[in-house]
Amino acid sequence: MTGTALLLTSAVAEQAFAQAAPQSSESASAPAQSTDDSNGLTDIVVTAQRRPEKAQSVPISITSVSGEQLQKTGYIGLTDLQYVVPGVQYNPTQGAAFQIRGVGSSSFDLSNAKSVNVVVDDVVMDNQRDNGLIGLVDIARVDVLMGPQGTLFGKNSTSGVISLTTNAPVIGQLSGNAYGSYGERNDHIVNGTVNLPVGTSAALRVSAFQQGQDGAGRYVTLDRNLNRVDEYGVRAKLLYRPLDALEFVLAGEYTRHYDTSVRTPVGGPAGSVFAPSAAITAQMAALGVVANEKNTDSLDSYLGSIGMTNKGGSLHATYDLGDVTLTSITAYRETVYDNDTPADLLPANVNAYLPFNMGRLRSNKVSEEVHIASSTGHFLEYLVGAFYNRLNATQTQLQWGPLGAPVFDANGVGRPTLSANTGANDPVTGALLGNTVRFKSYNETAAVFGQTKFTFTPQLSLTLGGRYNYDWNGQSIGYYDTDPLPITGYSPSFTAPSAAPTADFRNGSRNGGKFTYRIAPQFAISPDVMLYATYSTGYKPGGIAFVGNKFNPYNAESVKSWEAGIKSEFLNRRVRLNFDLYSSTYTDFQATILTPVTTGIGGFILASAIGNAPGLRSRGVEASLALKPTRDLSLGGAVTYNDSKFTVYVASPTANYTGTRLTNAPRWSFTINGDYNTEVGADLKVKAHIDYAYRSATQTVTGALLGDWLAPPVRNADGTSTPNASYSFIPAYGLVNARLSVAKIDDTVEVGVYARNLFDTYFSTGYQIYGSLGLLHCSTPAAYRTLGGFVKINF
Repeated sequence: MTGTALLLTSAVAEQAFAQAAPQSSESASAPAQSTDDSNGLTDIVVTAQRRPEKAQSVPISITSVSGEQLQKTGYIGLTDLQYVVPGVQYNPTQGAAFQIRGVGSSSFDLSNAKSVNVVVDDVVMDNQRDNGLIGLVDIARVDVLMGPQGTLFGKNSTSGVISLTTNAPVIGQLSGNAYGSYGERNDHIVNGTVNLPVGTSAALRVSAFQQGQDGAGRYVTLDRNLNRVDEYGVRAKLLYRPLDALEFVLAGEYTRHYDTSVRTPVGGPAGSVFAPSAAITAQMAALGVVANEKNTDSLDSYLGSIGMTNKGGSLHATYDLGDVTLTSITAYRETVYDNDTPADLLPANVNAYLPFNMGRLRSNKVSEEVHIASSTGHFLEYLVGAFYNRLNATQTQLQWGPLGAPVFDANGVGRPTLSANTGANDPVTGALLGNTVRFKSYNETAAVFGQTKFTFTPQLSLTLGGRYNYDWNGQSIGYYDTDPLPITGYSPSFTAPSAAPTADFRNGSRNGGKFTYRIAPQFAISPDVMLYATYSTGYKPGGIAFVGNKFNPYNAESVKSWEAGIKSEFLNRRVRLNFDLYSSTYTDFQATILTPVTTGIGGFILASAIGNAPGLRSRGVEASLALKPTRDLSLGGAVTYNDSKFTVYVASPTANYTGTRLTNAPRWSFTINGDYNTEVGADLKVKAHIDYAYRSATQTVTGALLGDWLAPPVRNADGTSTPNASYSFIPAYGLVNARLSVAKIDDTVEVGVYARNLFDTYFSTGYQIYGSLGLLHCSTPAAYRTLGGFVKINF
């Protein structure tokens, strides 16, 4: 979506994070800019087609973080936004996905659309494994739009949008910057950007980066680092303005992410489903690994890793006709995602479960958006347009192992037969169809949209928006044989644990459309105080999932949401206070939970799959405060209280989730941050930054939170039971980041030190019961203190 859409639909619930320095861009396509006032708070201005408007005057809740402030936190990944913006969560399990206001679907299923879309420079990143951006280099700002979005944003998003804007080229200017940092556990960032003038009507901006860090864990058997992260890439933008009214921006990128991650054992009460056998636990301890909630070591014989490569580009064309502006956004993107995640507790020659667990995903997408926007400052303003997007994906997965026995005997001879969990038998003959599964999916959407704003008086206005979306989603499943010799080192035979669907249930599709809309009145009590209300609806298409070789269609998801708030500035613009209440009601919410799945040959089984929860509610309060008590000091913060739970969901007599909270959805989350800059001489200044992020307790698996791992399921009055998921409990925690530096007055050179997670607060990010392996968990480098130094140069 362009800044035009933001101009008509967006308002910012600013934190101190929004107090950015002015952007140096002449581009009419830049969606946001800031104006500087050293005696008061910085205005956050939404711009498009040379039409600025204060973000405080438009009706929706957004939290904005400038690229400069994001850099001060020391984080290197977009997923760390959850530690910067209250109300944003990221679930690294079940396929990985963002949540906003507690709501978001995460799934290994490729046909499932995202509840929270990441949009980078107006392009929707809709691949299920694509988080949108690798490397936070040359970022102008990140805007988090809370609640349903779809009236003007490319794809429908039922719980929110994360919109990133990279800096635009500047015509006639030779400039650039370089940044380098190094800290504990090989924590490092090296990046640079250069802006090059190309004649009098064009400019080229190129950014490159390499960054990473070592994890705190070890692959003991392999003597390798666990949770190591390495990333690199390059991005470029070419701006061409042949006429004052005509502009083209051609953008391209190539980025690569690699990490050596794996789930590590936690264990639990002996003899329970949370702990492996006493013999295996003793063998682990003898080899140097003790399972507990802080364990980040593994005895696997095979390296677990995730690799992702993104490449693609876009072309933005903008033509200003005076009364109206025409915009076209064309994009293409490819994603390659390789996931090797062995699941063992001991070396493969001692005891193994699934030592060979490999997934390969290849996807490509093409999208086109065109719209026409009126000029502003009139009684009637409008934007109308059309959008098309198609995503194609192919994923292969193999899971082979002895399921609890050595892979090799004492003489090094491989086990003659392995279980192929991703294989399947013919439902009629019983013959093995293949040891590897292949999924192919497509997600296609077409939409027309429009929005109008009526300004009745200087104080009173009304925004009305509508969108009609039609989607075609489909997926198929197939099987083939992969040669095991290059993978296992020998050639075993395979058995499959289940039958494939019958031929009629190996592919399917879900097509359908829906009209969604937004109504947003606003009233300015004074030039500095505005009241607003928003009622909006959202929609996410249904699809076809395959779980455990079973065919599983699921229905479309819809949401009705309202929000009411106040945006205010006072004390000569030294204080900015924004506050809103919200409530969203979801119907047929799509979630990865225990759900009935057809066998394809009659009957049903319960499996962990995308299913529809008939009722879900998310409601709460959001507030933000920004202060500038002196010229040198800026303070701010934001807080979210969220109550999100299933209001109706009975999956079966043994799985009733009604009344349980959503996963990874803290009731309370808040941030506090401060910046102090002061001159210490004619040429130097000192800059200090600190931020604190807090999240209350959560659980990462749906079910009752009892506090006792061994407590039985909760028996309900209607005879159903609610599972006990207290083993997935993550206690409340808070993270502190700090930075202190000395810089030249003109900011051409800055040298300093940083601390990330200053007080070394440990936390897990997810839990999973994995067969006879018991309880496993995931960790993150962010759960450890990192100290280091940095240097920054601008020219």
